[in-house]
Amino acid sequence: MTEQTTDVRAAMRTALRDAMKAKDKGATSALRSALGSIDNAEAVEVEATADTASENVAGAVSGVGTADVARRELTADDVTGIVRSAVDERRANAADYDQLGQHDAAEAARYEATVLARFVDG
Repeated sequence: MTEQTTDVRAAMRTALRDAMKAKDKGATSALRSALGSIDNAEAVEVEATADTASENVAGAVSGVGTADVARRELTADDVTGIVRSAVDERRANAADYDQLGQHDAAEAARYEATVLARFVDG
């Protein structure tokens, strides 16, 4: 993980803590969602393994941590792209809500987009 990636994530976690203290539900929701998307992007692909009928597989190792693998390393561009996607999604949702006449929901989506945009546009 690059230093810039760590900085963005740390800033978002600090903002999340502040939003939770302020009981700002919109900011809390947006930040949790974006941080979750970043965490999910770090997950490694699961490889399909052959199903064996025997419990004894040659060369197999058992015990705690034997199946652990390192998480993917995201670049600053990866993290920025994830957060930008979240911003774009919320802005599109706001437009859809406006078309449906649900102005309160549209405003909430725009607010969430604004909260996240400061981490990628600033």
